[in-house]
Amino acid sequence: LMLLVLEATRRSTGWVMPLVVLCFIAYAMLGPQLPAPWTHRGYDIGRLTGHMFMTLEGIFGTAVDVSSTLIILFTIYGALLQYSGAGKFFIDFSFAAMGNKPAGAGRTIVLSSFLLGGPSGSGVATTVTLGAVAYPMLVKAGYGKNEAGGLLAAGGLGAILSPPVMGAAAFLIAEFLKISYLDVILMAIIPTVLYYLSLFVMVELDARKFGMRDVPIEHKHTVWQLTRKFGFHFLSLVSIIVFMMLGYSPILSVFWATVVVYVVSFFHASCALTPKKLVRALEAGSVGVLNVAATCAAAGIIVGVVTLTGLGLKFSDIVISYAGNSLLMTAVFTSLVVWIVGLAVPVTASYIICAVIAAPALIKLGVPDYAAHMFIFYYAVLSEVSPPTALSPFAAAAITGGNPYKTTLQSWKYTLPAFLVPFMFVLDPQGQGILLKGSWETIAISSVTAMVGIVALAGGAQGWFLKQTKLPERLLLVAAGLALVYPQPLADVIGIVLIVLVVVMQKLRKH
Repeated sequence: LMLLVLEATRRSTGWVMPLVVLCFIAYAMLGPQLPAPWTHRGYDIGRLTGHMFMTLEGIFGTAVDVSSTLIILFTIYGALLQYSGAGKFFIDFSFAAMGNKPAGAGRTIVLSSFLLGGPSGSGVATTVTLGAVAYPMLVKAGYGKNEAGGLLAAGGLGAILSPPVMGAAAFLIAEFLKISYLDVILMAIIPTVLYYLSLFVMVELDARKFGMRDVPIEHKHTVWQLTRKFGFHFLSLVSIIVFMMLGYSPILSVFWATVVVYVVSFFHASCALTPKKLVRALEAGSVGVLNVAATCAAAGIIVGVVTLTGLGLKFSDIVISYAGNSLLMTAVFTSLVVWIVGLAVPVTASYIICAVIAAPALIKLGVPDYAAHMFIFYYAVLSEVSPPTALSPFAAAAITGGNPYKTTLQSWKYTLPAFLVPFMFVLDPQGQGILLKGSWETIAISSVTAMVGIVALAGGAQGWFLKQTKLPERLLLVAAGLALVYPQPLADVIGIVLIVLVVVMQKLRKH
């Protein structure tokens, strides 16, 4: 079975993940030969096989449980939505809503990636679907191949962060923490808003910085006409949340939401899921889960090694000792560990691995378990824009004809401001307002300061605020953004003062 799991993973995701699993198996078998502090008693193949195959801490652990119940249902739900024409409606709706302004092309990408990504939960699928339709419009607006690909990939990446479906790892958070999936959705709302805000700001600054042209977006219907004709596609998205609020389990909620998709598809003849289309949608949904299911099974072997050898606790002690018991440095080291693991394996796998080896370090220093797991989830998502497995940018580069690595760097540029947000809910209890924890005052203050901080960081990253920035202004904007992202009243005041200073400097400058 272990060999079959490795071969299934190789066929669905490539060689990297099986090689990582084999490294963990080697670690389990070579324990006595390893240098301190990595030494352990060592386990032979018989003990390893028993632990992986016979217990619920190996292949048949949490990850496979979630992929074989929740994730497959959500991929089938997403496929039915796509085959009923919801994807096309979301793109048309975005085109009609964003108008013909210079930033209209970029805004359309951001809005349609949110609408498409929410139900699909797949960064690559969203990037490819959107790129095929919207790339010509980006070219007309003045985007280069790499810049267009970077924006498409950054928009697609938001699919993994966006409720109600999010990525496969979000279901695992609920299972690991023994909380409802609705709680995970609620915790993701403000970070998702902040992510798309950063993309919107970057797009607006792009339009000003590069003097982009108005693009006449051809659409046959207005927003109102589209909503009146095809607005029923929104019903299933809302129904998932409604069913969960009524007390249904996530599995039942997505089942009934899928039924809703099927029923409402008959509201318009062109969308109807006829028996032939239904079979094709069910096939696409089932095939779509294969790479996630194989990854989850392979990650189960890694989790089995971690629990058998005690690597998780050992690793957290090592990280904390390197960080000198500093929470900030532990968070920085943890983010680097998640990012490095994510370079090799997909999002789901990097989340599972780091949830068992890296989360305990943050939890030991007093970070609530939900904040630690959300922190790791967000940095695991970075693997989608980090080579060598930068799936979304590579897919976007294939559509635009750009350089895959330059496209990846552009994706980093667009996503940079939002990925400092996770530090907010780890470094200070007030920052957990971003996860809708605490009083309404705390939630409001932490959300507003994060929004202002993201605008400042975007200005620093783009080298453009009210006008093109000089180097001192750029450094001040970055410093202001970092201060506002740090959840402390004094840091917030410093951040606001620095932004005001930059505004004054730019107003006083004539050219």
